[in-house]
Amino acid sequence: MDKHSRRNVLKVGGALGALGALSLATPAQAVPWTWAASGSVAGAGAGTDPRWVWDPEADPLVASLLDRGDVPRVNELLRTWTKNGQPLPAGLPADLRDFMEGARQLPSWADQGKLATAFEFNEKRGLYLGLLYGLASGMMSTVIPKEARAVYYSQGGADMKDRISKTAKLGYDIGTRNAFAPDGEMIVTCVKTRLVHAAVRHLLPQSPHWSGVADEEIPISQRDMMVTWHSLPTTVMQKLVAWKVPIPAAESEAFLHSWQLGAHMLGIMDEYIPATWAEANSQAKQVLDPILAPTPEGIKLADILLNLGSPVDGGILSKPILGSFTRFLLGDRIAGWLNIPRELIWDPLLRTAWGPFIAVREGLLPFPGAPEAYWLFDEFLRKAALLFLSEARPISIEIPDTNRPS
Repeated sequence: MDKHSRRNVLKVGGALGALGALSLATPAQAVPWTWAASGSVAGAGAGTDPRWVWDPEADPLVASLLDRGDVPRVNELLRTWTKNGQPLPAGLPADLRDFMEGARQLPSWADQGKLATAFEFNEKRGLYLGLLYGLASGMMSTVIPKEARAVYYSQGGADMKDRISKTAKLGYDIGTRNAFAPDGEMIVTCVKTRLVHAAVRHLLPQSPHWSGVADEEIPISQRDMMVTWHSLPTTVMQKLVAWKVPIPAAESEAFLHSWQLGAHMLGIMDEYIPATWAEANSQAKQVLDPILAPTPEGIKLADILLNLGSPVDGGILSKPILGSFTRFLLGDRIAGWLNIPRELIWDPLLRTAWGPFIAVREGLLPFPGAPEAYWLFDEFLRKAALLFLSEARPISIEIPDTNRPS
């Protein structure tokens, strides 16, 4: 697979899978917090339920920027800040500059060797990651009730193509060779996204549309962010394991490390970030699995996502096929919630031929005469790269100053 195709597949995965990344949100019926901080990257913690923890550094700062009317000027200045090691633009408010200088620093536990191995993993598994970020993680975000509502009623909900093109950056940037290096862009993306989260926390409670359906006063808690985090790396790794994709232990650990670092840079406290896949699966069972449910907003968002592939030439990414892959990846219950119809051809084809297709791709089975189903699956993965070729224009993550206007 050439670098151009791999880059675009990761963009697609980032676009759909990171749908919630600019507006992470949490379950309505959260269960009591029992996960032990001893299983985190910090190894210890206060044990506070993350439902009641937000971002004490960013939240008052961004609220002040909004109240002072500084956001348009700040957005204009930050458009020029694109590389991790680049100096911050001159002219930023002093309080914002001080915050960003601290927020851009990697934690002491960042491991450059693991990050290099994570890139090797992303290179080898880019096709799978594009599919899983998009149709497992991305579609799952539409049945995380508060995430769906927060996305729908915030400013970006009025233009989902624009919202998704921006969230594509997170999924793409984390998979690059230099993601957290001075010449990379992942740190910039995370810090800007952290500012966006803080703005949404301030603005969304002022929306009568959101407040009319929300069962919380402030969105995007630390628990909310971990819910969405699990819909990304935890879900992806669970699927790869279920497909029996052979992954060396060092690559598995490195992939987790890259996402642990991403969580930290997005403002998630270390005491909530799982230290191992076992701890991640344990936490996900508590905070993600029990809260999945349909909402009117999520159903609308899912329909928008499933229509994204329709303009692509060739029809491989048609809405029925995207829907069938969603059913295959997330199951009949979630597909039913999202009003995804059954497909007479693709549903049984995926059930019977996907496992052998993976085995052939991984060299675990001999290639059995190139049956049509294998070609279709491979073509589907490659066609996914075409979804966001329109992203040739620069992507700028900007702080919102209003909610959805209608």
